[in-house]
Amino acid sequence: MRGEQHLTRPQQFELVYGRGSSWASGPVVVKALPNGLGFSRYGFSVSRRVGNAVIRNLIKRRLREILRAILLKPGWDIVLIARPSAVNAGYAGLREAVQHLLTRAHLMDMASFSKGLAGES
Repeated sequence: MRGEQHLTRPQQFELVYGRGSSWASGPVVVKALPNGLGFSRYGFSVSRRVGNAVIRNLIKRRLREILRAILLKPGWDIVLIARPSAVNAGYAGLREAVQHLLTRAHLMDMASFSKGLAGES
């Protein structure tokens, strides 16, 4: 993800929280709002309830890697919120939850979904 594809300002997060649609499943919640741009922007929210700084950063790195490998439809601001159960989910559990939520939200390009499954061993 390039720098322009990140939500960085608190106002951007507040807009997605306030006006965006929400989907929840297990260890992750996805909130999304159309942004009218030619690309999607991403943000991550991992509260102190999830764990200490090392654990929170691990969860963010995993979520970042999951999104890097998925092609999403352009024009959305997306916030992924980790729940405390994300610690025990592991990478595969988080990936499955995120793919499920993005599919439910109609934000994921289905061609990338089938490529991602075919590449697994």
